[in-house]
Amino acid sequence: MKMHRREFLNYGILGLGGLITLSILTPAATYFLSPIWKKGEEDWIFLGEADKIPLDSPTKVEFVQRRKDGWMTVEEKRSTWVVTKDGKEFSVFDPTCTHLGCPYNWSVSKKEFICPCHNGVFSMEGKVLAGPPPRPLDRYPNRVENGKLWILPVIKKG
Repeated sequence: MKMHRREFLNYGILGLGGLITLSILTPAATYFLSPIWKKGEEDWIFLGEADKIPLDSPTKVEFVQRRKDGWMTVEEKRSTWVVTKDGKEFSVFDPTCTHLGCPYNWSVSKKEFICPCHNGVFSMEGKVLAGPPPRPLDRYPNRVENGKLWILPVIKKG
């Protein structure tokens, strides 16, 4: 069977058009589907030396959290409350009240966390003692490696 020139050119144009379409759609599809294949990265943040945290005394620790926002890396100054009874196990609390998100403080005289907005009161362990907060203080996952305290600033409820 003999192919005519017109038929050959039609197949050639269709083939070339298909290659051009494929070369345009492949990067576009990869761009839009890449978040599916992207692994979630855990950004553990160094808080300080574990042995520098005083025992039985909540300590407010400030840190800088870096996060990607589109094409930019944004740095946020944040803080957390760290409590330890033995220097080995740590509770790291989100610094906002579970009622309406107001910042709370540690009262040395009363030995309680007190939220001034609506008189929320929490124990050193983060349990609700008084006021309207619906649940205990939120915690951050933490770990100690080689004497260094690290947190993952993702809220763990209660």
